[in-house]
Amino acid sequence: MPAHSPKVIVTRRLPEPVEARMRELFDVEINETDEPFSRERMADALGRADILVPTVTDRIDKGLLAQAGPDLRLIASYGSGFDHVDVATALARNILVTNTPGVLTEDTADMTMALILAVPRRVKEGMAQMQEGDWPGWSPMALMGNRVGGKKLGILGMGRIGTAVARRAKGFGLEIHYHNRRRVRPETEDALGATWWESLDQMLARIDILSVNCPHTPGTFHLLNARRLKLMKPTAVVVNTSRGEVIDENALTRMLRAGELAGAGLDVFEREPAVNPRLLGLPNVMLLPHMGSATIEGRVEMGEKVIINIKTFVDGHRPPDQVLPSML
Repeated sequence: MPAHSPKVIVTRRLPEPVEARMRELFDVEINETDEPFSRERMADALGRADILVPTVTDRIDKGLLAQAGPDLRLIASYGSGFDHVDVATALARNILVTNTPGVLTEDTADMTMALILAVPRRVKEGMAQMQEGDWPGWSPMALMGNRVGGKKLGILGMGRIGTAVARRAKGFGLEIHYHNRRRVRPETEDALGATWWESLDQMLARIDILSVNCPHTPGTFHLLNARRLKLMKPTAVVVNTSRGEVIDENALTRMLRAGELAGAGLDVFEREPAVNPRLLGLPNVMLLPHMGSATIEGRVEMGEKVIINIKTFVDGHRPPDQVLPSML
């Protein structure tokens, strides 16, 4: 790194305390308009920065990295995911990549649990009826949903967030099942009363609610394809607060419209910010604008992690949240 204060370019507006601290520590350039960078503007930033701070919606591919300037040595991403950056190419060009894991766990698990509760109980339909002024009054048969307690919850990805979801779900009386690349520790299974399924297919055929909590990697792209979705019960519900690319969104949409799945709660989408128009307006689907981590506390803590990663790197040490080849 240069002896002078490093040039840090931030692609979106961040919470005010984060921006203020960055200005104290670095020569920082903030995106005052908060408009997403075009490809041309991103290329310009990569060419001028010592350190780039992108977000999870900034796609930094091989072509853009080829335009990086000689001084760019760190991409300190603001977000827990890193699938938006071609990490392998960055590392080959001697550019480190960091992320902000851990701080979003509880917030995302809260939102996941909210969707697990809301979809079976038809909260969206009830809210629409009230907001449209169509409520005729209480009726024994009106808007009957399904009880959540006692149902089988399948968690796809038992990492930090999946485990936090399981803790919450156990408190609501759900039976915990999970599929993961590696089985979690026996003490964790015992505490959660969780059942591990080595076969994702077998788990999908038996659960009532699926919570998607795995990252998007080449190995998880369309992990939930049409074949696997068809293994699920027609009474099952799918909740996704992880990454939209894990699910074949077209297949999911077809099944929801055909009544082959009972409902879905989606906070992420395959082609964000675009949403499959055939999902819009479905009464059995609750759609949220990628807000699982949207708490003041969480977003400030994300920024603090970015600052720590940058400061540690500038001081000549390995950043604590470096993305390693083994993580890809």
